[in-house]
Amino acid sequence: METVIRVLIIYLFLMVGLRLLGKREFGQMSPLELLTLLIIPEMVSQALVREDFSLTNALVGVSTLFGLTFLTSMLLHRSKRAEELISSAPTVLVHHGKLIADHMNKERVSPDELFNELHKAGFEKLEQVKWAVLEPDGQIAIVPEEQRQSQQAAPRQAQRKPAR
Repeated sequence: METVIRVLIIYLFLMVGLRLLGKREFGQMSPLELLTLLIIPEMVSQALVREDFSLTNALVGVSTLFGLTFLTSMLLHRSKRAEELISSAPTVLVHHGKLIADHMNKERVSPDELFNELHKAGFEKLEQVKWAVLEPDGQIAIVPEEQRQSQQAAPRQAQRKPAR
């Protein structure tokens, strides 16, 4: 039982700590995936190198971790409130070609990072971007501005030659 309580305490501590770090720190992993991947090797390493002769202790610890991960994912799936507390919401960084400095500062995204992502997505100017959104997995999603039909049609009509 002591192993279960220790795993629970470490799990909660790491989950809160990772949540406070912010979504830019995770890359493509969710905080729960990262948490699980961080803890499992630590729990089984002592049993593997025989510092702790109880393999059962390691198995109970990993089983507890799997159970906590499953229960957390079920809770997130069923409770909007729990999802708001544990997971982060997307953050708008650009709105109709304008940077939202407060959001960028809060999420610790520099303009250089954002422009790098825009260039990777094939955008040359900020004005071409309708939305740039920092997703909970740390990726930046970019939605282009829609080109207006009237602006596109006018140049094409001017280039046409009259029919003879």
